[in-house]
Amino acid sequence: MPVLSIFFNLLEPLFKLGQRVLGPSRLGWLFVAPNLIVLGLFTFLPILINLVYATTGGVNLMPDQRPFTGAENFQILFECRNYLDISTCRKDVFWRAMFNTLKFSVLQVVLMVFFSLVTALVLNRKIIGRGFWRGVYFYPVLLSPVVVALIWKWLLQSQGAFNAGLVAMDMPPIEWLTDAGWAFFWTVFVSIWAHMGFYTLILLAGLQAIPADLYEAAQMDRASPMRTLTRITLPLLMPNLIVVLVLAAIRAVQVFDEVFVLTGGGPGSATTFIVQFIYQTGFAEQIHLYGLAAAASLALAFFLILLTLAQLRLTRASQAGQKVR
Repeated sequence: MPVLSIFFNLLEPLFKLGQRVLGPSRLGWLFVAPNLIVLGLFTFLPILINLVYATTGGVNLMPDQRPFTGAENFQILFECRNYLDISTCRKDVFWRAMFNTLKFSVLQVVLMVFFSLVTALVLNRKIIGRGFWRGVYFYPVLLSPVVVALIWKWLLQSQGAFNAGLVAMDMPPIEWLTDAGWAFFWTVFVSIWAHMGFYTLILLAGLQAIPADLYEAAQMDRASPMRTLTRITLPLLMPNLIVVLVLAAIRAVQVFDEVFVLTGGGPGSATTFIVQFIYQTGFAEQIHLYGLAAAASLALAFFLILLTLAQLRLTRASQAGQKVR
């Protein structure tokens, strides 16, 4: 404490000088200037550069060597003779990635919220080893997504541990990662396994914030466990559920690293999602179509903005409903 006091006493003349030069109302900008500079360099500047690439064409990397094409990249992505038939689209891989992302997001988010809620409800009860089980469920969140994918790839590959177990039981091995249906299933499963602990923690915090008096009153009224859940727990947990729902949806739309390491987008394009399409189009393929990748990333950003606005609206509606009650 004395060291901090001396340090701030030394800075006091500078603060007074800044207040005289800038005035009290502008002095705050001086303190937030470093954060604004970092935010501008690593957030707003990349967005502007992305807009430049999305409205230019060619394969050159330098912006001054790329001709202006306007909305041509967006037209290429969204051009379809029949939007109900992906094969009629000019960039059918983009639409397959969009469809896979939508399918993955719906399945993953619904299952993620359900299992996170059930796990939080169980871990909120007085069970033996409650602290241990909380740590077990949260541990996968601490692992790197690449590590998670490598662990499961080792288990699921043709000569992996799962097939070794099947062979030991005189059962035929299964191509977990080369069959389209199984590969998609495991991408959903591994994603839930890796991230469920984070959302469980949010819901568990919401459950612990609910006053115990309400449960005691419900018990005195002999309310059934289901009625207590639907009339007390879920309504009071709704703000946390909305946060979990939107955060899980945003993360699901942006899925890349686990799936890329686990299946590489295969077999075929069965597990190719929108972020992987952007990566492949802009960096992995032999001809780098930076403009097309930038246009796809802007389409993804627009969708994420809609999800964020939906979260704000749902949160306000939930808070308004609680005030009314």
